[in-house]
Amino acid sequence: MNVLVVDYRAPDAPARFTESLRTTGFGVLKNHPISQEMVESIYREWKAFFDTEAKHHYAYSKQTQDGFFSSEISEVAKGPTLKDIKEYFQIYPKGRYPAEVNDTARRYYARANELARELLGWVDAHTPDEVKARFSMPLSEMITDSDKTLLRVLHYPPLRGDEPEGALRAAAHEDINLLTVLPAANEPGLQVKDRDGNWLDVPCDFGTLIINTGDMLQEASGGYYPSTTHRVVNPSGEGRFKSRISLPLFLHPRDEVVLSDRYTALSYLQERLLELGVM
Repeated sequence: MNVLVVDYRAPDAPARFTESLRTTGFGVLKNHPISQEMVESIYREWKAFFDTEAKHHYAYSKQTQDGFFSSEISEVAKGPTLKDIKEYFQIYPKGRYPAEVNDTARRYYARANELARELLGWVDAHTPDEVKARFSMPLSEMITDSDKTLLRVLHYPPLRGDEPEGALRAAAHEDINLLTVLPAANEPGLQVKDRDGNWLDVPCDFGTLIINTGDMLQEASGGYYPSTTHRVVNPSGEGRFKSRISLPLFLHPRDEVVLSDRYTALSYLQERLLELGVM
């Protein structure tokens, strides 16, 4: 498996990026327009927020899916039975936002969503006509005015040494959405599963942007774009004592968007949230 690292500014970037998604479900962008200074600012401020008790004032809502998910109630990946070693805060356009942090994460949401729309346009332009004919509308139009796109600020705390045997920071899973946009985290650990069942490190130099295909794009494309299994492994050595902050933007269509003859975006999302036990 060869996840391509693509220069966003290169003339052939759209074609090479789309090809990487097609063959691996992942693509990595360098020289992209997301400010690294903005990303690092979010990492610092939210790390401090997760270290306070204030996070518990925003306990998540099953109805709206926004707010703080503690490690006790965070999702279990489909298949595994052990909870991930993580906590997180989910941000929606109309959802709650902690007063204890500034608006940088909200500004990042808008900027990353804008870039994601461009990337969906790249995919549209380089998808074969017979596959594109399956789409109910251009991919970039599926997210127009969507209030379901989710920014998750993830905190993987330092390991204590008493974690259940086999528990991971994020167990093997696939994402639900169209695309996930993820700045390289402040600590390594992201791995992808190849077709032979081997786990490979995803190229994640600090400052790059990692994008992967989700189940909704796989469904809409009839499997042409694979939703590849990935995980976040536990660190070893000195890394055990460090927090890991991650900032995935999960790009979701509007509820009524038709993905296939089996699903709308809403029916697909509800099915998966029930499976994950958070709805």
